[in-house]
Amino acid sequence: MQQEPNSGGQQPPTEGRAGAQTMSPQDERTWSVLAHLSVLLVFVSLMPFGALLIWLIYKDRSEKVRFHALQALWYQIAWVVILAAYAFISLVLTLLLIGIFMFFLLPVLVLIPVIHGCYAAYQVSQGVDYRYPYIADKIEGARSVA
Repeated sequence: MQQEPNSGGQQPPTEGRAGAQTMSPQDERTWSVLAHLSVLLVFVSLMPFGALLIWLIYKDRSEKVRFHALQALWYQIAWVVILAAYAFISLVLTLLLIGIFMFFLLPVLVLIPVIHGCYAAYQVSQGVDYRYPYIADKIEGARSVA
């Protein structure tokens, strides 16, 4: 049986992933920026889902997009846990009448990941390979072990 020649002049994938598609540098930068900007979904209570969706779709196409989307995903999950814990503690202390003022700080705390995520998106759009403190090291450490 004869094999058909590779049509279109495209080279077969050289990586271990079958069917992996390459992305242009501009597309990589765009999707990396969008992964970081998905933090803006906090305003509609869907914060980590944008980064998760980008990671699921593009993880096999680009190492850069995979890294930035996974980094943004874990950063956003960490902030969801922090904000939920803070809201719970505020509620408990409010029931004891000593934590009523903690609820006034909650909108300010929500702005921290939004501002930091927008800063990360800006840095990536400028060509800087932005790394969240602690999270990027954990992601790379897990990748090197696997």
